[in-house]
Amino acid sequence: MLTPEENIRLTETGPETAAGKVLRSYWQPVALTEELDSERPVKAVTLMNEQLVLFKAADGEYRLSGRFCPHRGVDLSYGRLEADGLRCPFHGWLFDGKGHCLEQPAQPAGSNTHTLVKHPSYPCEERNGVIFAYLGDGEPPAFPALDCFTAPDSHVFAYKGLWYCNWLQALEVGIDPVHASFLHRFLADDSLDEAYGRQFRDEAADSSMPLTKVLREFDCPEIRAEETDFGIRLLTLREISEESTHVRVTNLLFPNAIVIPMSNEMVIAQWHVPVDDESCYWYSMFISFGKPVNKELMRAQRIDMNPPPDYKPKYGPQNQWGYNPDEQRDKTYTGMGDDINVHDQWAVESPGPIADRSKHQLMRSDIGIMRYRRMLFKAMDAAEADSQDALPMSSDVTRIRGPVAIDEIGPADDWQNCWKERDLKRRQQSGWADDPWQE
Repeated sequence: MLTPEENIRLTETGPETAAGKVLRSYWQPVALTEELDSERPVKAVTLMNEQLVLFKAADGEYRLSGRFCPHRGVDLSYGRLEADGLRCPFHGWLFDGKGHCLEQPAQPAGSNTHTLVKHPSYPCEERNGVIFAYLGDGEPPAFPALDCFTAPDSHVFAYKGLWYCNWLQALEVGIDPVHASFLHRFLADDSLDEAYGRQFRDEAADSSMPLTKVLREFDCPEIRAEETDFGIRLLTLREISEESTHVRVTNLLFPNAIVIPMSNEMVIAQWHVPVDDESCYWYSMFISFGKPVNKELMRAQRIDMNPPPDYKPKYGPQNQWGYNPDEQRDKTYTGMGDDINVHDQWAVESPGPIADRSKHQLMRSDIGIMRYRRMLFKAMDAAEADSQDALPMSSDVTRIRGPVAIDEIGPADDWQNCWKERDLKRRQQSGWADDPWQE
């Protein structure tokens, strides 16, 4: 149980806050590339309580800078996009998006006052359909060799959605393996023929048993948490029989992402990125170890629920998240449709925009959440002390692989190895994936 003061410290992400300093020490998603796929690729964004403007320069680079002109404070997201940068329509000041003011046309000839202007700016990098930005101090860290970053573009699909809650309660759902047996419970199993692009719809490993059945009928798993070089690995064990155990491997990718299985062929890397302290975007990268991703179908499955340009959810408290008591009786545990993203949305939004964790009573099944909070508190202490080298993944991040996220059913006396063997086999067959255990 946290104190109210500890809860505030964990959740606030402004530039001078402890959690904000931690999140700014890592690359964070700021937009999908499709959001700037237009004749005028300029977009106003808010990230961790900072109001910014993102644009694509003539050289193809993405640039992120302060949203308001340092001259008279007007909104630069309405600026004129030119070959050299973004020009303020108020007095013509030109900014290159790298912190420099290039022109102040109303100043006297020969004036160099533009060189004295330092405009906030942050480096950006694109990875498989997602634009990442680094808002921390000093040089940005390298990108780790994660599957979502090293897979070819053909094997990754990216999408996003808005939730009206603090980033932390959104993230903590993803490191709570037990909730899948209840929140995502289906009272009957769908045909596996329609499993593509839908989580929990595939068979459990090669068992011909739907994963929905495994989650429903074995709802009291053993959970083990292991601290790793990338964060935390969660091993969820369900005893199918005396001879066999279902192993589900999920991960906390520090500081604010999860990596989880979607199907036997695909995994999801998902970030929960603060807009402000009462809303966040989830950014998902769906990675295939098999065939190239059917991006058209994946997009069609998601666009109705979180349509552009704002990716705001179709359901929410205004329509009770689609709740139907008849469906709850006969079809799903929640009565909120078969899109599990809506189930998660209800779980994170219904407690209010910032959950009062001082009233929460965590249990053994919350081991991942407890481990993560301790890790985050330690990182916040280090960030406030300017000890960047004490943060997770502050060493040679390029050596970090995976992380492995998979479902497997194996011998009860060898569950520790069976999931590794299954994962290595699909990596070898993928044609692109690295061995996550190599030195």
